[in-house]
Amino acid sequence: MEFGLSTEQAQLQDAVDAMLGRVCAVDRLRSGRGSSNFSAWASLVEAGVPGLLIGEENGGLGLGLFEAALIAEKLGKHVAPSPFLSNCVLAPIALRIAGAAEQRRRWLTALASGEARAGVAITEWVSGARDGASLAAADGRLTGSRLFALDAEGADILITVDNEGQLYLVEPDPAFVTVTPMPTIDITRNVSELRFDRAPAQALDASANGAALAAMRDAAWVMLAADALGAGWSMIDQAVAYSHQRRQFGRAIGTFQAVKHMCATMAAELEPARALIWYAAYAQDEKLADAPLVAAHAKALLGEVGRFVARTATEVHGGIGITDLLGLHYWFKRIGLDRQLFGGPELARRHAARLQGLLAA
Repeated sequence: MEFGLSTEQAQLQDAVDAMLGRVCAVDRLRSGRGSSNFSAWASLVEAGVPGLLIGEENGGLGLGLFEAALIAEKLGKHVAPSPFLSNCVLAPIALRIAGAAEQRRRWLTALASGEARAGVAITEWVSGARDGASLAAADGRLTGSRLFALDAEGADILITVDNEGQLYLVEPDPAFVTVTPMPTIDITRNVSELRFDRAPAQALDASANGAALAAMRDAAWVMLAADALGAGWSMIDQAVAYSHQRRQFGRAIGTFQAVKHMCATMAAELEPARALIWYAAYAQDEKLADAPLVAAHAKALLGEVGRFVARTATEVHGGIGITDLLGLHYWFKRIGLDRQLFGGPELARRHAARLQGLLAA
């Protein structure tokens, strides 16, 4: 069989690519330093991207994770600052699987239209507690903290999980919830620490918690892999272009065998990952038995290959590769955070080993 994009999927990806190419110039990243820069968000809302995974009954497009992966790849290519992962993927998945009817009606509709934004804080459930971060629930209120929350600044709702694995929806009132930006290497992402002081919270369906959290983790792994794929290919393209322009000893450096080998090796390592990501997203949409396994493999593989590409592309550029003037570091750092968010390659591999019975659960 031939596994490729339909005409509609190719048009969707091309349209997002063209739109991001117009709004995500490197100069705008420099002028908007800080993780709260959502310069691409208005354009994504206009294109209907927030409703990607939301059903038509709530004003969304009713598409799948496969289409989301196609968009994530282009977001990585353009290092686009946007709350795509939390707002367009993870929050809709949580509400679809574990949200009550009224929660779905109210918030999925608002998210699809772009009238509301969602932040997500489930890192501790995926990769374990850090620095003593703990969150406990009592009498419908949350007390404690969560680290590495995505897109919590300015969010209208927060989806988080307590120490017992119970999902909650919180409307962040500053009197009860403090959102503190966390500095990371990647300024294109909004990462925060959340502190809850008896914050009112709505518990999602306890019977669906496990399924919702697993689906969110697997979707996050596939999206981060797709983002790293796009960022990696952009770095390869920039390295090849530079090798044609930079001259040494009277000839373009791209004519030297060593540089040719570096560029060819990057492409040979990265391109096969595309098929894995596509299949991982397709498996999620079709609820195939190996969907959790291939999601873990995609996250682990792109974590390693992405880092190799980022380093090698920078080396092709020589000393200028690490300068702010060139801006290559935005892609380098984007790939670095893609590697670590929701657990690094080692964690994903351990999860894959457990799924295959190679390690005890």
